[in-house]
Amino acid sequence: MSQINDVTSQQGQYVQTNDLKIYYEEYGSGEPLVLIHASLATGAGNWKAYVPYLSTHFRLILPDQRGHGRTINPQGTIRLPTLTDDLVAFIKALNLEKPFLCGWSGGGDIALDIGIRYPNSVKAMVVGGVTHRVSEEYFTSIRAMGGEAPGKVNMEQFEQAMPQFVELLRVAHSSQGRDHWKTLLTQLSYEMLEPTLPSHDDLKKTTTPTLIIWGDRDQYLPVEDALELYRLLPNAELAVLPNADHSISRTRVEQFANLTKEFLLRHTA
Repeated sequence: MSQINDVTSQQGQYVQTNDLKIYYEEYGSGEPLVLIHASLATGAGNWKAYVPYLSTHFRLILPDQRGHGRTINPQGTIRLPTLTDDLVAFIKALNLEKPFLCGWSGGGDIALDIGIRYPNSVKAMVVGGVTHRVSEEYFTSIRAMGGEAPGKVNMEQFEQAMPQFVELLRVAHSSQGRDHWKTLLTQLSYEMLEPTLPSHDDLKKTTTPTLIIWGDRDQYLPVEDALELYRLLPNAELAVLPNADHSISRTRVEQFANLTKEFLLRHTA
């Protein structure tokens, strides 16, 4: 059996944190690295391809956020502060002492919020495609996908705009029902249309070593956003991938993994 098959054959498990029973998968050994998936994704769906590249250096932990994959959301709406508190509780439940974090898109928002609100909970982090400011182009993209208002999504328009993505969502969240993705999308629409944004002052006070990864052709968040974030964070590095859009965590796996590995290894104990 190949090394890739060996490292990806482990079973998932659950841990209880406050009101939430969080599903996660774990691979490899070394200092803990929590990989935080994007909104509407799952831990394994977003990060399983990274296991062969990172598991020989880190203990990889891939949780499903509330409402996603195999983690049930006992509440209604899903907002960023709640997801942040969930992950901090998850870190405590697993007795992880200042792990590394790596988050993409909505997962990057969570990592960045942890750096702001729980600065002593993380050693270093990698973030990309994060929403620290929004433009009219951002809202235009959301509306084109059927986002009409917080709590109101035109599902028919969403399916017409992104049919292949919808099929992926059905599979990813099938453990909670074939159409659970609609419930999840509605619950996330509050954050999508009224995003929780960090202040410049909060970002300037965030001293956690941070690598920012961005695509120079991100269709939702222009590369200028990455440059501003880099200038605001006092201990940041910036990597911009050429000819890359918002899907780089999926389409540029090896590049993303190598940048992450090189940066985090410089911050190991």
